[in-house]
Amino acid sequence: MTATSAFPSIAEATMMPRVIRLGPNLYGAAFTLMKLLPAHHILKRAEERGELGPDTVIVETTSGTFGLALAMQAALMRRKLILVSDPAIDANLYRRLTDLGARVEICHEPAEVGGFQEARLRRLAEIRAELPDSFCPEQYSNPGNPAAYQLVADQLTRTLGTVDTLIGPVGSGGSMCGTVRALRAGTPHTRAIGVDSHHSVLFGQPDGSRELRGLGNSLWPANLDHRVFDEVHWLTAGEAYASTRALHATHALFQGPTSGAAYLVARWWAERNPGLTGVVMLPDEGYRYQATVYDDAWLQAQGHPLREQPAARPATATSPETVGERWTRFAWDRRAYEEVPGAVARPAAAAQPVGAGA
Repeated sequence: MTATSAFPSIAEATMMPRVIRLGPNLYGAAFTLMKLLPAHHILKRAEERGELGPDTVIVETTSGTFGLALAMQAALMRRKLILVSDPAIDANLYRRLTDLGARVEICHEPAEVGGFQEARLRRLAEIRAELPDSFCPEQYSNPGNPAAYQLVADQLTRTLGTVDTLIGPVGSGGSMCGTVRALRAGTPHTRAIGVDSHHSVLFGQPDGSRELRGLGNSLWPANLDHRVFDEVHWLTAGEAYASTRALHATHALFQGPTSGAAYLVARWWAERNPGLTGVVMLPDEGYRYQATVYDDAWLQAQGHPLREQPAARPATATSPETVGERWTRFAWDRRAYEEVPGAVARPAAAAQPVGAGA
C-alpha cells in the first residue's frame, strides 16, 4: 500500500462494511464494528462545530459496541471519555474500554421504570452536571447517527445497483433508518425489514427481560422512525444464536448474535423472493462472543441445545400484542407507531433515551 492510499486511522480503515454474496440474490454488509461509523461521524462533526474544546470530556451511556467505537475514536483523538454502563457489560469489553483510556462507571441497580437504561441516563446527567465542559454523542437522538449511514447506502448502490430489500437489527434505529432513507432517495420501492427481540418496546411489545443483547430496547429512541419499516420480525435468543453459528459454518462469517438474528430473517426472505436483491446488515464480528455464543458449554448452560434448529419460517402476527415466544413477523406497512393497532400505548411524554443503548 502506498502512502497516498493509506488510511489515516483504524477507524476509517474498518468502519465501512465488506459486501459479500451469501446466495443468488442475497448479500451481506459485514462490518468489523458498525458503530464506528456513527461514532466517527458524530465526533468529527462536533469537532468541526467547535463543540469539542481542548478540555471537553466525552460522556456517554452504553453497554456494548457504541462504547467500544467511542473509546477507539476518543483514543485516536486524544480525548477524555467517561462511559456509564451496567452489569451486562462483559469483562473482555470492560478491559478493552479501560485499556483504551476510558473511565467506565457501572450502575448496579435498575430504575423502577426503564430498567438499567434509565438508571444509566440518570447517572449520565449527574456526571455532566459535575463537569464544567462535556459533550454527549447521544446516539439515540443525535441525527448524526442515521446521517452517517448515507455512506453505506452509497456503497451498496455502487456495488449492487438496486437494493430491493434491506434487512437488519434495530436498536437505536440509526443504521436501518439512515441506510433505508438514503437508498429510497434513488429507489423509493426499497423495503425495510427490522429485526427485534421479544419484550422490546421498539415495535409495540411491553418491556421485559431480554437475553438477546445488541438489539431491542427498553425505551423509545428518537432516531427510530417507524414509518421506514415495511415489516418487523421478533426472534428469540436461541434462534439468533443458532443462526449465528450457521452463518459461521456456512459462510465462514464470524459475526455476533445480532448478525445471526438478521441473517435468519434475510435467508428466509431471499428464498421467498428469488427475483429480487436483498442486503442484510451484519453489525459486528464475533470475537466478543467466543466465550458465549461460540461456546457449546455456555449454550447448553443457558438452555440452548447444541445444533438447535430454528423454525423454517416465522409465524405471522396480526398485531404486536399477538406475538408469541418464537420467531414471528408482522406487517408494519410504514406506519407511525400510533397507527398500529395492538401496540403498547406510549406515555404522553415517552422518555427518549440519550445514548442509552448498545
